[in-house]
Amino acid sequence: MVTVLLPGPLRAETGGEGRLTVVASGTLGAVLDELATAWPRLARRIRDERGDLRRYVNVYVDGEDCRHVGGLAAPVTDGAEVQILPSVAGG
Repeated sequence: MVTVLLPGPLRAETGGEGRLTVVASGTLGAVLDELATAWPRLARRIRDERGDLRRYVNVYVDGEDCRHVGGLAAPVTDGAEVQILPSVAGG
């Protein structure tokens, strides 16, 4: 099992849930694929039309920025914690 943590702005896509549990592990892509099956609107906020991570979304696997450890191929082990954070812009 993998725990996925979501901030407030993304919780509207999951019925208010900020902590999700998925069975998939192995790679970040597999975890996100399972999320897409259960919460397709959430998936559209995380990945673009090609399936790549959106530029403004930061994803951490056990505290490590996924872009530094393989992107969607980043290893995700059973018991891992994945945190998804959209960038916040302001002015």
